[in-house]
Amino acid sequence: MASVALLSNPRSTGNRALLPRVREYCAAHPDIFHYEVEDVDQIGEAIRTIAMVSPRVVAINGGDGTVQAALTELYSGGHFGGSPPPVAVLPNGKTNLIALDLGAEGDPLKALERVVELVQTGEIENHVIERQLISLDRDDSPPVLGMFLGGAYLADVMLYCRHRIYPLGLPNGVSHFLAAILGLFAIIFGIGGGRLPPKPEPMTVSLIRQGEFKGKFSLLIVTTLEKLLLNIRTSESHGTNGHMKLLATETSVGALFRMLGATWRGTLGQKPLDGVHFQQGDEIRIEGERSNVILDGEIFEAKGGKPIILTSTQPVPFLRLAA
Repeated sequence: MASVALLSNPRSTGNRALLPRVREYCAAHPDIFHYEVEDVDQIGEAIRTIAMVSPRVVAINGGDGTVQAALTELYSGGHFGGSPPPVAVLPNGKTNLIALDLGAEGDPLKALERVVELVQTGEIENHVIERQLISLDRDDSPPVLGMFLGGAYLADVMLYCRHRIYPLGLPNGVSHFLAAILGLFAIIFGIGGGRLPPKPEPMTVSLIRQGEFKGKFSLLIVTTLEKLLLNIRTSESHGTNGHMKLLATETSVGALFRMLGATWRGTLGQKPLDGVHFQQGDEIRIEGERSNVILDGEIFEAKGGKPIILTSTQPVPFLRLAA
C-alpha cells in the first residue's frame, strides 16, 4: 500500500522545470506511488491504476486541466468504490485557484513534502475539509466536474490571455494583469476585437429557485471554493439557497466599479448592488449565442442553442495543507 499517490502531467508549464526534482524526491520516498501521464486522455487509466495501490492521499501535480480531469475521474469513475481518499492539489497551474483555496502556495515540491509529513505524522484527519464540486452537464456528453467556472466576458478575457498574451513568455502574474487591464480598457470605452478581447455577447443565467436574469456581463463566476478571484471570500455571501456561489457583473462601467469598490472594502455579497448579482444555488443554467465557459482551465460551450447546466455534487474530501 502506498501512503501517497502522486499524479503528474509532465506537459504542464510548471513541470518543465519542476519534474526532475519531483522524480528525485519520489525516488527517495518509496511510499509515494508516482504516475505520470502525457495527456489528459490518459488520466482515466492513471486513476484506475492508482486505486489498485489504495493510497491514503491522492496528490495532483499539473495544470488546471489536469486537476479538472482527475477530479472528474476520481468521483465519476467508481474506481475507489465510491469513497476516494482526500485529494491534495499542488500549486502548479497558471492560476492555482483550487490549490490556494486549499492552503497550498509557493513551491509545489514543498507542498508535496507537506502532504508526506501529514501522512507520516498521522495528522491527515485534522486537515481534511469538504467541498462540493460543480458538475457541468452538456447535451449528449458525460458530466465534467470542477470547482471554478468563469464565463461571459471573463471567459473571453481568459481565452484572450491564453492565446495572445501567454505566447509572449511573460510571467503568469504579469500576463493576468495585462489581460485584465486590456479587458477593463475595452469595457470602459465600449470597444473590442482586433488586438483587444471581443465585445461581450448577451446571455441568460437561470437559478432553479431564484429566477433568471439576462444581459451582457463583464464577469460571471460560479464556484464552490471559499476564495475566488480578487480575494473575494464567498463564505461571507448572503443566502443559503445552495452550495454554488454565483457572481455576475453587468458590463456597465458603474456596475463594474461598484463591484470592485465593494471588493476593496470587503463588503461584496453583504448587500445588494445595482448591476451586480451575488447569489447561491444548486442548479444554474447558462445560455446565449456565445456562452463559452471555462471550468478549471478547460473550455466548454453550449451547442445548438442548448444550455450549459451546472449542479453541485455531494461534499467530497480534500487535504488542506495550511498549518
